[in-house]
Amino acid sequence: MKVTLRQRKKGNKISLYLDYYENGNRSYEYLKLYLHPEPEQGKLTKAQRDENKASLELAESIRAKKHVAIQSGLYDFQDKEKMKGSFISYLEVLAEKRSSSKGNYGNWLSLIKHMKAFQPMGISFKQINKKFVEEFKEYLDKKAIGRANKELSLNTKYSYFGKFNAALKQAVKDGILRLNPAEQVKGFKQGDPQREFLTYDELQAIVKVECELPELKKAFIFSCLTGLRWSDIEKLVWSEMQYSKENGHYIRFRQKKTKGSETLNISEQSRNLLGEEGENDETVFKGLHYSAWTNLKLQQWMMKAGISKTITFHCARHTYATLQLTLGTDIYTVSKLLGHKELKTTQIYAKVIDQKKMEAANRIQLDL
Repeated sequence: MKVTLRQRKKGNKISLYLDYYENGNRSYEYLKLYLHPEPEQGKLTKAQRDENKASLELAESIRAKKHVAIQSGLYDFQDKEKMKGSFISYLEVLAEKRSSSKGNYGNWLSLIKHMKAFQPMGISFKQINKKFVEEFKEYLDKKAIGRANKELSLNTKYSYFGKFNAALKQAVKDGILRLNPAEQVKGFKQGDPQREFLTYDELQAIVKVECELPELKKAFIFSCLTGLRWSDIEKLVWSEMQYSKENGHYIRFRQKKTKGSETLNISEQSRNLLGEEGENDETVFKGLHYSAWTNLKLQQWMMKAGISKTITFHCARHTYATLQLTLGTDIYTVSKLLGHKELKTTQIYAKVIDQKKMEAANRIQLDL
């Protein structure tokens, strides 16, 4: 095997990486070492030149050591027995580790279903290379069939390929694969997801209509008023509901999805919706469980209120975000209220508001 030190321009820096070549197969390993490129005008400073020299010397040292180790047989990148293992079985193990998160777990199971459809005879780690990754991406893009016998949406392709890539990265960490071949293949771009929500009038309408599951109605409206996810509402206990003269009503909790610790201010109305306080370790919402039956009753409740949109529980969180922005709350504050780590996540809701403004502006049409 030949090991070559190479350079690649990445943004405003030059990345150093090793090029492994053997029997017509090529793979790469980025060293996380960088060079300062020569400026278009002027020259590099002495400090920059010294940094470049040190990075090159370190990179060359790594290259030389790996080359010698490979040639002498002292450095074995891959466990040959592990390479014979089933990649699909490995995916199933990774999926089970995510079984506590129903949405994420479901996506992993769907990925496995498509992998089995793509490789009905199975696939070993030894067979996974850049060509395999490209062919699986092509399968997701052109051949894979999802629900209702339809092609996969752009965001579904993005999600499945992302989890496929994550599995390969984990295989590298576990010492099964030498390198992740998906790093050499450009993934799908993420599209703007369709985020369904209730308008203010629609929210008022469902408040006035009875739901077959009263606790579900209370939880959904509470989510519309606070922006809490189902996973956080389902596990909410009374000790997390707090009050002070300075801050009013608020919730101190840890997000189940992000594991982040949050303090969420809530309105007096949303607190009053919950009724009498229980014991500290009691759940606030009794007997609340996620199921297809729950979704059905939620949709039937919407239909009673004259709403034909397909509404899931998570739409309550979307409703909270869009109403906050519509009513003038700045996007930074909304981002904090939703517990988003990055503002760009919240900006998706701002795009929804802009679209609604555009639609409203075009409603008035005259015969001119």
